[in-house]
Formats: sequence, C-alpha cells, structure tokens
Amino acid sequence: MGPDELRTKLEEARLYAFVDAAYLNGRQPTEVTRALCDGGADIIQLRAKGLMPDEVRRMAEAIAPIIKSSGALMVVNDHPDIAVAVGAPLCHLGQEDFFEAGHSKAADVTGVPPRFGLGLSTHSPSQAEKSIGASPDYIAIGPVFATGTKPTAPPVTLEYVRWASANLKVPWFAIGGIDLGTLSSVLEAGARRICVVSSILNSRDISGACQAFRNRLVSASR
Repeated sequence: MGPDELRTKLEEARLYAFVDAAYLNGRQPTEVTRALCDGGADIIQLRAKGLMPDEVRRMAEAIAPIIKSSGALMVVNDHPDIAVAVGAPLCHLGQEDFFEAGHSKAADVTGVPPRFGLGLSTHSPSQAEKSIGASPDYIAIGPVFATGTKPTAPPVTLEYVRWASANLKVPWFAIGGIDLGTLSSVLEAGARRICVVSSILNSRDISGACQAFRNRLVSASR
C-alpha cells in the first residue's frame, strides 16, 4: 500500500478497534477479528502485551488475511518486525518505545522508502507537537477518560481532544474510556475518529457493538 492510499484510508477511517490479548475472554483471535470486520471496523490493531514475540507473530499471521480481505487496515502494536513479516500496513508505538528508544523520525522505524506506516501515542499537546515533528502517519490522543486498559495513566480529558481538533492536521484518534455513553461528549469536543477497546471486546455481540459505534461516527461526520 502506497503512502497516498494509506493517508486516504486513515483520513476516511472512523472506528479503530482492537484484537487485544487481554480481552479475548476465551475467544479465538480469528473469531474476534471476523466479528470486528463484520461490524465495520476501519482499523484493527493487534495488541498483545506480555506475550512472547513468537506468540504475537503467530497471532498476527492468523488474523492478517482476515483483516486484509475485509478492506480494513491492520496495525501491529510494539513489533515493527512483525508488521513487516505479515504485511501489515501500520505499526503503533508508545512514546517510550519511540522517543525514549532513541528515535526522532518515523523513518528510523519504518525505513526509507517506508515498509509500513507509523502511529504514535500521545498524552498532551506538547507530546503531540513533538510527535508531529517525527512525521507519523497518525497519532492517538488519550486516554480521554480513565480506563482499565491503561490503569496508571491519568485521563487527558476532553480539553486535549478540543486542542487536537483545533490544532492537528494529521489524522488523529481519540482513545481511552470511550463508550456509547461518553461518545457524544467526545464528538462534541471535535473528534471524528476514535479507538475503542473494552466497550467492544467486553460485549457479547462484538459485531453489533462495532456497528453501533460506527453508525454514530458516520452520522457525526455528515
């Protein structure tokens, strides 16, 4: 996938969902992936904190063809080498895995020409500005609200979402504690793209939960 096509798909994306090893709840990663695709997720990230790289790679290899056939974008969290190995168009890194690892430009990770696109987590306007200087393909804004996914991370609140809406040109996604009850406030703050983990993965009907979020997001974008 070329840079222009990737940028277009990121611009058009609304719902960024996850296959998170901590939220599988006994389900197979492939089962969860199919449900996310059926529900209309635009982007699906594989996040498998705590698993050995070989386990992450096997999981990535299993779900990559499902995501590709649906037309969604696949993201591999934390493992650029696995993103390359399975042909994922995106990798996602936190601040500590990027800047604290000595990187200053996306090309330090993606290579030149880029083998994949890069997303970066940010938790404040200053981190967003620093991250934009590294030329990522997108950034995440959060956690907006308190979340069990990142229990030690203080919420950035809707103020950061409002700042992002007013100042960022790169595609950005609000993340953290967003559910159907809090979604309206996030949309009112200016977000048009969101990441959702637990509110979808803890649902008995993953596909239906995806569709409910997507319907609200599409309506807000009209």
